[in-house]
Amino acid sequence: MSHTHRFAALALIAVTFGSARTAPDEANKRAGHAKEQEVLTPADMKWQPGPSTLAKGAEVVILEGDPSKDGPFVMRIKLPDGFKVLPHTHPKDERVTVITGTLYLGHGGKFDERAAKAMPAGSYGVTAAGMKHFGWVKGETVLQLHGTGPWAIEYVNPEDDPRSKK
Repeated sequence: MSHTHRFAALALIAVTFGSARTAPDEANKRAGHAKEQEVLTPADMKWQPGPSTLAKGAEVVILEGDPSKDGPFVMRIKLPDGFKVLPHTHPKDERVTVITGTLYLGHGGKFDERAAKAMPAGSYGVTAAGMKHFGWVKGETVLQLHGTGPWAIEYVNPEDDPRSKK
């Protein structure tokens, strides 16, 4: 390889690696991240009462993004033993990881504990947008949900919607 070709190759490598430094900043801005890196420990997570779409007793912490807005989000939901989420759908795919406890997840428009599959801590599941499904938990259970907002939950039976109860 001639001196000129070596110089051109080194220049190309320098430009490539030099521009790679800015790539995370640009990618973070496109994804709505304020920082290149953020680490949250359990002590940093401030649990709040769950959204009005869930029955009382649920708690939530938003880890990233805003589920009510367009774009990616990550949140955790803490549910007390025996908590039920009656049949519902979501407008976008739902992705859930069980952090602690056990989630029982079933599909269909009728709540049936016997038809639900146990998802112990460490389990992961995806439910397609529009699919009717339901769940309940055994033991205090923490779930991590991630997806793309805006996030919504629509109950199959409007009477099951906690927002309709006063």
